[in-house]
Amino acid sequence: MALSESDVREALKKVKFPGLSRDIVSFGFVKRVLVEGDAVQVEIAMTTGSAEAGAKVEADARAVLEALPGVGRVGVAMEVKPPQTASAPPSPAQRLLPGVKYKIAVASGKGGVGKSTVAANLALGLRRLGHTVGLLDADIYGPSQQLMMGCTEPPRVNEHEKILPVDGHGVAVMSLGFLLDPDTPVIWRGPMIMKALQQFLEDVEWGELEYLVVDLPPGTGDAQLTITQQVPLDGAVIVTTPQDVALIDARKGLNMFRKVNVPLIGVIENMSAYVCPHCGHREAIFKEGGGRRTAEQLGVPFLGEIPIDPAIVTGGDDGAPIVASHPDSAAAKVFLALAAEVVRQVSR
Repeated sequence: MALSESDVREALKKVKFPGLSRDIVSFGFVKRVLVEGDAVQVEIAMTTGSAEAGAKVEADARAVLEALPGVGRVGVAMEVKPPQTASAPPSPAQRLLPGVKYKIAVASGKGGVGKSTVAANLALGLRRLGHTVGLLDADIYGPSQQLMMGCTEPPRVNEHEKILPVDGHGVAVMSLGFLLDPDTPVIWRGPMIMKALQQFLEDVEWGELEYLVVDLPPGTGDAQLTITQQVPLDGAVIVTTPQDVALIDARKGLNMFRKVNVPLIGVIENMSAYVCPHCGHREAIFKEGGGRRTAEQLGVPFLGEIPIDPAIVTGGDDGAPIVASHPDSAAAKVFLALAAEVVRQVSR
């Protein structure tokens, strides 16, 4: 069979960006593919400050293409651009959160997997590591961070008519839950959702933050697309549980972020098993190991397993997440390890 452009692009998916698990095709680096007989010509354009990374991608791409059956000649045109300098004017997306260094999304393919619990404890884990942190509750339909973070006072407005986030255990918190009656359902169409999120991004005085953790609503709808299109996210964490139905939806969430070019920090499996505090017996109530298998299948890091611990539930209900209330517990240590891995990944 004659070699096709799709064959070439499929082969180039084996070429990873140095240090990351994503390939150059999903990153959008492969700009042009030309196949003429046994000759293959590709054009690759990358933005990176590392000349070594560009050289390695070029060498790996050439090796992969030369190994294809029926290929006689290979040409790789490589273009490496340096990142945008600080003197360049900021983009509209960057102007939304000018003082925030890193923006991290916490997402899930379906509800009920503990995404908001992970987001709250991740934010507190980053705070315990010494970083300045904000937590944006973008879960429009089910805002809960104001409760979980123990924020009892409503937000105030400063002299510039900017909304000031509320402090929750040292984290700057903003949630739609501050502004709504807790018994009132949010029945909004897409444009209203986008307007509310736009206000959170434009009209909240976040100040200078190293990390902003964004608690997205479950699924892959308007709110997720609005955030990913308007905010230059530095990475996303996918939360799942071990059940097959949750894993199916987790894969959808992972693929959504890939399509909008948001780097995937990894997968975390919540409610992985219950460990008896008396005898130490481990019982996998909702199966076990599904999160790790999903991460391996999709080629993204597996960040850890969060055990079932009643203290996680009571801590969230009482406004004191487990990282704040029981920092030495096994579950809190998993969250701290997750926070450390987030720092490691985005620092690349």
